[in-house]
Amino acid sequence: MILDPIGRDEARELARRELEKQIYQRDRPSMLERWWDEFAEWLQDLFNRAPNPGSQGSGGGWVSIAIIVIIALVAVGLVVWLMWGRRNLRSRTDPLLDEAPSTALDHRAAAERHAAAGQWAEAIRERLRAIARDLEERAVLAARPGRTADELAAEAGEAVPELADELAAGVRIFDDVWYGDRPGTAEGYARMTDLDERLRAMKPKPLESDDLSLAGADGDGGPRW
Repeated sequence: MILDPIGRDEARELARRELEKQIYQRDRPSMLERWWDEFAEWLQDLFNRAPNPGSQGSGGGWVSIAIIVIIALVAVGLVVWLMWGRRNLRSRTDPLLDEAPSTALDHRAAAERHAAAGQWAEAIRERLRAIARDLEERAVLAARPGRTADELAAEAGEAVPELADELAAGVRIFDDVWYGDRPGTAEGYARMTDLDERLRAMKPKPLESDDLSLAGADGDGGPRW
């Protein structure tokens, strides 16, 4: 049996069809992978040229350094933006305490119940609320409806400067849990509890009576506990 010879064009077409079969495409890099490889090669070429910016030629070394610096600044800016985005704007607008009357003891008891049930996010929030209410009850802070967690850290840090850093760290734990999608932990609750106990052991100077009266007038009401 004599077979007709296959022409060059027909052989090329048969080979193309064969290579297009799925079995040959399985290990082929994706478009994203190919783009990343090309970018990595381009970046590596920049780094290779950057150490010799003073060499004779077109000045490609200086251009490479400038581009690398720009890329680094963009990367840092992106990281900062992402980290700032985790601090949801609600952390600077949502009031920490509810309008309903409560006491520091109420919030501590609620915190302990949540902790016993392993509900660490709720326990952390209630312990921070206990701190806020306790400072109001002792007239260290004026009872002001609508105070946010960030405002609590700033105002309490001025009233008790010895624990200003710890207050800021405690509010960051709260913000990360409630607005940053991080899970609450026993360690985070333990830090908040320690902060509460250290604040209770201190005797900061209460506000002057005139300041309390002014704060009550601005807040459209007296202390709510």
